[in-house]
Amino acid sequence: MTTWLREETPHDVFRFLREGDEGRHQTARVTADGAAWLASAAGGRGSALTRWEARPASPATLPCGTVFDVVNVDPVFGRRMLDKLWTEGPGSGPVAVHRGRTLLFAAPGTAQRLPALLAWEEWGEEVSRPLCHGLGDAVTVPPLVPSGSAGPRWLVAPDTRHPWLPGPEVVLWAYVRAVRAASAADVRVSIFPPADPGANVYDVSRRR
Repeated sequence: MTTWLREETPHDVFRFLREGDEGRHQTARVTADGAAWLASAAGGRGSALTRWEARPASPATLPCGTVFDVVNVDPVFGRRMLDKLWTEGPGSGPVAVHRGRTLLFAAPGTAQRLPALLAWEEWGEEVSRPLCHGLGDAVTVPPLVPSGSAGPRWLVAPDTRHPWLPGPEVVLWAYVRAVRAASAADVRVSIFPPADPGANVYDVSRRR
């Protein structure tokens, strides 16, 4: 286990974060518990966390698939998804922005299941599909301490050791509603696959 997880280290990142928790606006700042959750994603691979220990204002690369998956979307579209999640839905898990993309942290398994769910939808050509990062992938996460640079940053930072993470159905729900909010009348969104124009249609209203 990396020394970054200990209570006392030469840099004592946890104590630094913990002392800053009280009275802090938490939304975009990692707490000590949130840092512990991020650290758990690395498992036994502590090289990124060792660098983080020495340089808490630097980003780190963490593996996906066990603690979290990541859904990577266009930033404008990501904002629409967050708006739907927070105004009409259950909220979101941690969310970051990096290299002009919005990264929504989701429950493990989402990256495998979401593409299949999206395949059932009918989209217009202008709707961009998300990139899904799961088992075998890694993502760059923002630093524990805001650096003030143009690098990755948290929109919704992790603040607990067990943050709630949306699953594939919740992400799909937000995605569909974001499309509807941004779509013109010529973009039809349906939960059913496209109908076969040559199929027979039966009136079942008189069925006994």
